[in-house]
Formats: sequence, structure tokens, C-alpha cells
Amino acid sequence: MDSILVLLNDPTAWAALVTLTVMEVVLGIDNLLFISILTNKLPSERQAYARRIGIGLALVLRLGLLGTIAWIVQLTQPVLELYGQAFSWKDMILIAGGAFLVWKATKEIHHSVDPDPGGKMFGTGAAEMTVAAAIVQILILDAVFSIDSILTAVGMTPHIPIMVVAVITAVTVMLLAAEPLSRFIEANPTIVMLALGFLLLIGTTLIAEGFGAHIPKGYIYGAMAFSALIEGLNMMSRRARRLKQGVGG
Repeated sequence: MDSILVLLNDPTAWAALVTLTVMEVVLGIDNLLFISILTNKLPSERQAYARRIGIGLALVLRLGLLGTIAWIVQLTQPVLELYGQAFSWKDMILIAGGAFLVWKATKEIHHSVDPDPGGKMFGTGAAEMTVAAAIVQILILDAVFSIDSILTAVGMTPHIPIMVVAVITAVTVMLLAAEPLSRFIEANPTIVMLALGFLLLIGTTLIAEGFGAHIPKGYIYGAMAFSALIEGLNMMSRRARRLKQGVGG
């Protein structure tokens, strides 16, 4: 209790809390995009349930990992070396998670471009998604993003209470934003392709980081923000043309 009171009176702790919360919210965008796209494949009456379960699992997983900080930090220690390249458990988790994300995004892009593939190129169709299958896939990516999120938090502050508050705040924002984001994606088909492109980019970045090629997050999110801005302008242009045609008709 005394340590918490000290933190409450420490301006540096408040600055760390704000910075870490913003960082956790930004890192949560990746997870939220994946959850929104995946759950939109479910029957409409099950989508909100699956989203709440997925985001709830993200909160439980991250809080659980915060209780094992010493173990999480050890994940960065090299445990395998191939062709002169050392790999830690964190690296292998990032590579596996990135590969899964690339595979999933590629599969969804394939179904969007060709919704009735003749050869079942990627196995079962997206329409056959069940709530259980969606939750399992969300949990897989939750684990990858949670480890990345916790390691980021550890690098920014040594205080567990600050990490807990930042994580809870970020997941709460995800929970509040999930429904509006999912409705927006469903109402704008072109946004789906853009979001899948983002997931491809994120997956590729995770794989690159797993192989030791650090890519500053600012470049990634800057590119995503620029692409989203261009798509927003395209949407405004399409809306203006429809209004003009409606007035002209």
C-alpha cells in the first residue's frame, strides 16, 4: 500500500502511466483488427459474444503474464542457434505468430477476391467459421500480442501497478471500440481489404523481428495511418459522387 501511495505522488510515475497506456492502446489496434475481421465471419447473433470473449481473454492473459514477469523476461534469452543466428523463445513465438497472421490474412484476402474457389486452396471456407474456432484463433494471437505488449511494458517501467492500470485501460478501450469498429468494417467492404493488408504488414513485421530485424513501430503505424487517410478520402469521394448522382437524378 505504501508503495502505491508513493507512486500516486510521483509525477514521473504518472508520466510513465500515460505513456504506457497510449502505447498499449496503439499495440491493441493489431489485436482489435484481427478480432473484428474474424468475428464478422460469424452469424450476426454470435459476433458480439465472440468479441467480448476474445477481448476478455486478452485481459486475463495479459494480467496473468504480468504475474510472471521474471519468466517473461527470460523469454528474451537465446535458446537456439541456427546458421549463426540466435533465437530466443520470444523470437520463435513472434515468428510463429507472424506466420499465422500472414497465413490467416492471405486466406481471407483469397476468399474476398475469389469467394468460391474451386480447389479449396486454403481448406474450409471462411463461411464455415464457428464461435469455438474463432475464439481459438483469437486466443493464439492474443498470446503473441500479449507477450509483445508485456515486454514493451517491462521496458518502459519497473512498477507492476502502472503496468496493470495501463493494460486494463487499453483492454477497456478495445472493448468499447470493438463494436463500432466491427460495424464500420462490415459496412465498408473496401475497409476489409485495407485491414487485411494491415494484418499482412503486422505479420511480416513480427516475423522480421523474430529474425532479429528490428523495425520501429512508428514506421509501421505511420504507414497504416497514411493508408487509412487515403482510404478515408476515397470514401468521401465515393459518397460525394453518390450524393451528386442522387441530386442529378
